[in-house]
Amino acid sequence: MWLYIIIAIVVIILIALFITYNSFVQLNNKVKEAFATMDVYLKKRWDLIPNIVETVKGYAKHEKNTLKEVIELRNSAYDKMSDDEKMKTNEQLSKGINKIMALAESYPDLKASENFKDLSNQLTKVEDDIANSRKYYNGTVRIYNNKVEMFPSNIIAKIFGYKSKNMFEASETERENVKVEL
Repeated sequence: MWLYIIIAIVVIILIALFITYNSFVQLNNKVKEAFATMDVYLKKRWDLIPNIVETVKGYAKHEKNTLKEVIELRNSAYDKMSDDEKMKTNEQLSKGINKIMALAESYPDLKASENFKDLSNQLTKVEDDIANSRKYYNGTVRIYNNKVEMFPSNIIAKIFGYKSKNMFEASETERENVKVEL
């Protein structure tokens, strides 16, 4: 009799272990999918930057420092970056892009340029897509992190090496109230 009870308890524990482990695999894959979705938009913005910089260069020749910072960030090897490096670099790029867009205010000819307007519209669309995909990514990371940190699943997370992941947070400049008119 006791043997059956012990076997039943062991079977229940194993089933709970398998279910919890599989949920970690599923949540981890959702986080990867969410980052991959966001990464597509980050890469799109990454590819737009040289066009914007070249357009601005023609009008704002003496604004070399601002353009140089953005170009240096952009020249990093995006495909070789880790996910965390991509998030940090894109945060810095956001600051640089904001500076470039603010520069446009000082150059009416640049603001009136059809090429600049088109690039600005594309950038605005990509920024909206990034914001939406960032929300999805952060939501999946929140669910995953809850599973990693809450009892009793945190025990299984430690056993199998699952760790909390970083959210894609707004930078200090993104938190500021910025008004850019194009």
